[in-house]
Amino acid sequence: MEWNRREFLKIAGATTAVTAFGGLGFDLRPAYAEGQAAKLKFTKQSTSVCCYCSVGCGLICSTDKDGKGRVVNIEGDPDHPINEGALCPKGASHYQLGNNDRRIQKVLYRAPYSENWEEKSWDWALDRIARKVKEARDGSFVTKDAKGRVVNRCEGIASVGSAAMDNEECWIYQAMLRAMGLSYIEHQARI
Repeated sequence: MEWNRREFLKIAGATTAVTAFGGLGFDLRPAYAEGQAAKLKFTKQSTSVCCYCSVGCGLICSTDKDGKGRVVNIEGDPDHPINEGALCPKGASHYQLGNNDRRIQKVLYRAPYSENWEEKSWDWALDRIARKVKEARDGSFVTKDAKGRVVNRCEGIASVGSAAMDNEECWIYQAMLRAMGLSYIEHQARI
């Protein structure tokens, strides 16, 4: 695009006018901050970690104090050393995880070779998961390797941890996996 002298002067004049008159009290940031403060006045704030990727960005979750635990606001934690308050588009959409009328809240099960989903209870689902894990562990447990050395390991189950777990949760999870004899243990942050 080519500019002539007249167009340049018009743009320069408009830029000068905006710059000169921009400081006359038309800053809306304080009004926005006041609105946010009023919105969060009656909430309980707690910190969390983003569950989407292995970065582990910090979040501040604001929930109702009235006992319902409804999420009111989620924002980046400015005190967190990783993201310093910034969030990517996925992290910024965390609010929709808790407040989504389309979120599935019941156990749905589809039997092998079936085309239909069945609604099941949580007790049924947890019992089935425990049975399947036990079957897989018992079916692939190796007590001795090819050289006759005792190894006591489960080779049929692997685990990839989650970035949403803090250090304490990771420690408990690792202890459980190692007690089951798993040797294929990885974490999302290392991938």
